[in-house]
Amino acid sequence: MASSSHASGVSGRIRNAASTCCSDNLSLITDTRRIIGLVKEIAVDLEKDKQSDMVKELEDAVVELLDKSEDFAHFSSAIQSVADRYQPGEELTDFKKLFEEDASKVKANSSSDPKRNPLMRQFKEAVWNVHHEGQPMPGEEQEDIVMTSTQSNILNTKCPITGKHVTDLVEPVRSMECRHVYEKQAIMQFMRSKHSRVPCPATGCPKFLKVDKVVSDPLLLVEIDEMRRMGKGPGSVEDFTGLDDDE
Repeated sequence: MASSSHASGVSGRIRNAASTCCSDNLSLITDTRRIIGLVKEIAVDLEKDKQSDMVKELEDAVVELLDKSEDFAHFSSAIQSVADRYQPGEELTDFKKLFEEDASKVKANSSSDPKRNPLMRQFKEAVWNVHHEGQPMPGEEQEDIVMTSTQSNILNTKCPITGKHVTDLVEPVRSMECRHVYEKQAIMQFMRSKHSRVPCPATGCPKFLKVDKVVSDPLLLVEIDEMRRMGKGPGSVEDFTGLDDDE
């Protein structure tokens, strides 16, 4: 009994430490995104002064910042995943190895590309508009501009179960298997109601859900906040819930 209580206490402390670490990482990610906004403003001023070389350096810096932001989010997801399933054993746990393995899996499942990130698109568009407002950027057709400027890293804009827009979710979580977003309480209840493999409830999604892979993705919270600030609330964003992976 005492041993069981001790194990439970250790697991609880691990989860609390993981939660604190993820919270700190989320603040770091948010600050990184704000810095990108400031860099964009500086780049616009430099473009007005026709300092093209310096603008290109800032563009490269934004790509690097976005890449690092993704790495922070992947590692946070790995920390949370390891903590949620951790149970003390007789042998010492190699946490470093577990974190690295989970972070690699999360990164492998991510299809994000810093150069195609909406924030990167906003940076380039702001610079381009200094001297060419209203004109498509080189190599882009008009439909490409519309698609890229309205794209989001959030795969679906409504919870497949509750129907709520993601900006209205109380506790949003994301599946690391298929990247769909849900209201936590609703998706957990959905998974508990199944007695075998749990299919993703998003229309047309062929993936199956795993409890330890449906998590409060740190980057998701940042992306939802960005969606709110850009005014992409209910009815204003195209929902890709029903699209197949190849579409």
